[in-house]
Amino acid sequence: MVADGIADILLVEDNSADIKLTQKAFEKGKIKNHLSIARDGEDALEFLRREGEYEDAPRPDLILLDLFMPKMGGQEFLEIVKADDAFKAIPVVILTTSDADQDIVKGYTSQASAFITKPVDFHNFIEVIHKIEDFYLAIVKLPPN
Repeated sequence: MVADGIADILLVEDNSADIKLTQKAFEKGKIKNHLSIARDGEDALEFLRREGEYEDAPRPDLILLDLFMPKMGGQEFLEIVKADDAFKAIPVVILTTSDADQDIVKGYTSQASAFITKPVDFHNFIEVIHKIEDFYLAIVKLPPN
């Protein structure tokens, strides 16, 4: 469980429908959380570095990352985050439409904590989000902020 009972989650996703689904799933979850949104890797790096409009951004306890986005994709973002001592301890779960072997291997070799293919079915997507929440925010001990 997150130390203060509230998890800060950064969702890095450009698809509005997936953002809304994820928000709904977390709203119905058992754990209080704060879900922040970044729509591409560049935006997410600004969030982590507390630059520009994100100067008061919380440090996320967990990052949910799509791979395929404009400007900077998820793979490039992941490599930058895991190379930075300030952020490399934050768990990053790749949550993407891909199930390609090369994307899975590249994600794990770039130190992703998990790789999950997004289900296309609404109820299955909600179930996956709840399982991520249960595992990462209720069972796993996360590093302190």
